[in-house]
Order: sequence, then structure tokens, then C-alpha cells
Amino acid sequence: MNEKMPAGFWVRLGARAIDGLLIGIFIVALTFIIFQGFSQDNSAFNSIATVYYVVLPALWAGYTVGKKAVGVRIVKKDGTDVGFGRMILREVVGGIVYAVTLGIGAIVSAFMVGMREDKRAIHDLIGGTYVTHREPETSSAGQAVESSYI
Repeated sequence: MNEKMPAGFWVRLGARAIDGLLIGIFIVALTFIIFQGFSQDNSAFNSIATVYYVVLPALWAGYTVGKKAVGVRIVKKDGTDVGFGRMILREVVGGIVYAVTLGIGAIVSAFMVGMREDKRAIHDLIGGTYVTHREPETSSAGQAVESSYI
């Protein structure tokens, strides 16, 4: 049994779909409240999504709402909790790579998650992270161990 318990393609896709749905509902509600109607501008969605995918895992032991729902989380390569620096590398720099390659990098990443033994995608390699089924370690008091900032 692999001690790292890496998460595969389908569970990661499910988590991303849940997160996308939640962010989408939030954005639609917010734009409807602000503009009294719907907006075709995707910049708000992209900005809020980026903040969500960077901040939430850094503060919540590698979880997003979708990842928590399917039982996976993001950790550093050594298995410890991620911080803001790692998540910026993973999400922002990884996203730039996917944009520069016109989405080809994202397709390659999907195959990497499906075929590599460690299930790491390009953004995982950039950020020094992986997605695991392992729960965070807890202290003797039963609280999750604090995450670092990097």
C-alpha cells in the first residue's frame, strides 16, 4: 500500500466540479445583487476562484469545500500542510503555464494524474504538492497541526 495515498483523476475532477459549482453560484448571486441582473464578464469569476483556490487550502489544512466533500486534500511533497507560498505557485504559476500552452498543459496534466504512480499534475510539480486521501495529523489535544506559510 502506498503510504502517501495519492488521489486519482476522477476524485480530483469531482472535487473541482463541486468547487466550481459553489463558486459559480456565489458569483451569480453576487453579480445579480450588485448589477440587478446577470453579467457576461468572467473576470470576477476568475479572480474570486483564484483567491478561493489559494487562500482556503492554505488556511484549512489543504482542503477546499469540494476536496473536503470527496475526502482529499493538498499537501506539500513531504506530507505537511501547504501554506500561501505553495498555493500561489500551484494555482497562479500553474495557471499561467496552462494559459501559455493554450490548455495543452491542462490536458497533459490530466493524463499525468491518470497515469503517474504519484498522481501529480504539472501544477503539483510546480508547487511541490500532491493531492492525498490522508487526513491531517492531529495534536494530542485533537486539533489539526498548524500549516506553514510556504
